[in-house]
Amino acid sequence: MMRVISGVRIPDSQLAREAAELVRSYEDDMLFNHSVRVYVFGAMKGLRQKLKFDSELLYVAALFHDLGLVDHYHTQTKRFEVDGADAAREFLRARGIAEPQADLVWEAIALHTTPGIPQYMRPEIALTNAGVLVDVVGIGYDDYTPEQRDQVISAFPRGDFKNDFLKVQTCSALKKPQTTFGTVNFDYIEDHDPSFRKPNACTRIRNTPWQS
Repeated sequence: MMRVISGVRIPDSQLAREAAELVRSYEDDMLFNHSVRVYVFGAMKGLRQKLKFDSELLYVAALFHDLGLVDHYHTQTKRFEVDGADAAREFLRARGIAEPQADLVWEAIALHTTPGIPQYMRPEIALTNAGVLVDVVGIGYDDYTPEQRDQVISAFPRGDFKNDFLKVQTCSALKKPQTTFGTVNFDYIEDHDPSFRKPNACTRIRNTPWQS
């Protein structure tokens, strides 16, 4: 049955249902509800700005965007964003989705924490990032009416989101700190252990084998 939240339809195609079922089997309520809120907030912004976007691809990107934080999809060498992006692309390829569309979802997930770039890219990428920003750090909060925000939270509750999300992100970052250098993900390590030192870009440049 089609579900509508503040004017936004939750995709109900076979692909959308299978994506939700897969992600739901690995994520807890906190991460899953966050992922759907990301879709709804992103889609609301897209509709408000009259953007042309594929709601199904946006939904898959939103659902999978934090899947790299769960143990089953965690790798030791890749950023968690890439782990989730790889999982989404594999999911889409297995269901016959064309490579350009699968790559678009990959990019939306891989770039969802990158500041200053996604908003200039294709709508599915920009809106995934926008949904993340409003739900996690409140950027764009006032662009939604209190009624809109209440409807989203009523459908997909936040619970103790701030604390629970910080715990999950910190745990992931501590497992593979080398993947966080130069990204916002290092903030979780620094907040957990202010004494932790990361490689400095200036030092790296000075210490290259080049003579000058």
